[in-house]
Order: sequence, then structure tokens, then C-alpha cells
Amino acid sequence: MTELYFQRHRRLRHSAGMRAMVKETYLHKEDLIYPIFVAEGENIKNEVQSMPGVFQFSLDHLGAEIDEVVALGIPAVILFGLPAEKDAVGSGAYHDHGIVQKATRFIKERHPQLLVVADTCLCEYTDHGHCGVVEGEQILNDPSLNLLAQTAISQAEAGADIIAPSNMMDGFVTAIRAGLDAAGFEHIPIMSYAVKYASGYYGPFREAADGAPQFGDRKTYQMDPSNRMEAIREATSDVEEGADFLIVKPALAYLDIIRDVKNNFPLPIVAYNVSGEYAMVKAAAINGWIDEKSVVMETLLGMKRAGSDLIITYHAKDVARWLEGK
Repeated sequence: MTELYFQRHRRLRHSAGMRAMVKETYLHKEDLIYPIFVAEGENIKNEVQSMPGVFQFSLDHLGAEIDEVVALGIPAVILFGLPAEKDAVGSGAYHDHGIVQKATRFIKERHPQLLVVADTCLCEYTDHGHCGVVEGEQILNDPSLNLLAQTAISQAEAGADIIAPSNMMDGFVTAIRAGLDAAGFEHIPIMSYAVKYASGYYGPFREAADGAPQFGDRKTYQMDPSNRMEAIREATSDVEEGADFLIVKPALAYLDIIRDVKNNFPLPIVAYNVSGEYAMVKAAAINGWIDEKSVVMETLLGMKRAGSDLIITYHAKDVARWLEGK
């Protein structure tokens, strides 16, 4: 037989111990941020039909959920609100008695060490479902900025540890930074949805947050999925305006963008493992087509490998259990 020369890569795979020794990418509980939907009212614990295992909670049911999150070692939650009433300017987003503000106070009183990230947007609170002030069918950029700053200040006053603006208005980071600083919240960081695409993966979230636009779409302010360099321009603006974290949303179809952003900016990068990504895995698992644990862990490792430091994911509780071997 002719002598062959080749690399024996399998030497580093032949046992579980060896594979563990050379493992390059790790997923930790500390990487996870768990989204929670909080609703005004009482005795509400509604499972989101398109997102099995995800619920809308009123405050009287929120305690048990937060206790479980803390017991599992998940370090942070991000809050989305479902107000009882909506109006043209989304005033429920920035009232001191808004549902996210009330939920934040509730959580910080119960578990002060749990980090509360407040999603800062108007779409869940406006009767038209858009993320800014509307005139006719135009979403106005500059008039929206003041409302977003008011929202961020009210969330910080309620005890939010991190402000996470998701609206994609131009200048939203600088407006919010100026507002927070003027109100004495220089220490509160901004986790900017810096790179947010107009995506079909958001469908289940719109059911969960009751935030679908009542006309048109969000393509005039969210990014075109075709564009890559635009992501760098968007992230550059947010860094210059004072962002402390950069979110890329969605994650699964945009792993290249996560890597681009990681390579270009020395800030913590956050992948948002969005509702549609979650729903697809859940649907396939319920039908027995995939092994849920292996697919979820592989997917989140892929996001870490692409460059994310943190992951916002609806799988967080399950992942925390799996990482503990449960």
C-alpha cells in the first residue's frame, strides 16, 4: 500500500474528555437574558399560542416566574409591556405607572440583584402599532425622539438597570443618552438595538406583545435584510452617540452581521434569538422532528461562535436547566 500522508484531526475527538479539553466556544447561564411579557390587569397567565412555553403575566402572577428565573441562575430579564389602553403617542410607555415601570419596581423589590432590561419603544403602546409618532401614514423621526427619551427616563426612575431602545429612529441613542444624563442617570447603560432588520421572524412576537402595525409595515425604519454594510453604519452611529451594548436582531439569519459587528466594535454584542426562531424549533420539537435540546444548544453556540457575548432568548430557562444537567 502506498504510504499516505494526512492530518489525523480525529485524535482530538476520540473521547468526551478530549473533546472537552479542546472545546473553543462555551455557553454559560451568565450569557442569557430572558424576555418576559407583562400585562396590565389581574389573574393573567396567558400562553402565547405561537410560542409554547411563553406567557403573558399580570403582576399577581409575575412573582413565581421571577422566582424561577432567579433560582435557575439567569442574571437578567428584558421586559415588554401590554398596556390596558393605547393611544396615538403611546403614553403608556412613559407614564410612571406604566406596566413596565410597575413590573420593574415589583422585580427590584423582590430580587434586587436581578438585572432588569427595559425595552424602550412605543409600538406596544400606540393604537397604530408603529414605533414613533405618526402623521397620516408617515412615521415621523424627530418628534418621536422626545417620547423615547421620556420613556427611558421613566424606566430608569422605576429602577431599570439597562435601557434597551428598539425603535430604530435615527438619533434615538443620542436623544436617550442626553435625557438620561440630564435626569441624573449617567450611570445607566444603553443596550441599543443597533442593527434591527425588517424581518419575517417577528410574527409570533406581535401576537405576544399585541404590537402589530395597523397599517403598512416597518420597512422605512427597520433595515433591509439584503444589506450588510448598512449594519456597520447603523452601529457606528450608535457607538458615537453613546451606546454601551449593541444588539443584532434577528440572530439566526444574520450570524454574518453579528461577526461583522463584533469585528468592528469593542462593545458587548447581544444576539436576539427572536420569536420566530423560537417558534420554529418548538413546532418541530412538538412534532418529534428534531431533538429540541440539541438543536437549541447548537443554535445558541452558533450565535456565541459568531461573536455574540450575550443572547436574548425565550429558551433561557430550558438552557439554564440543561447547562446544569437537568
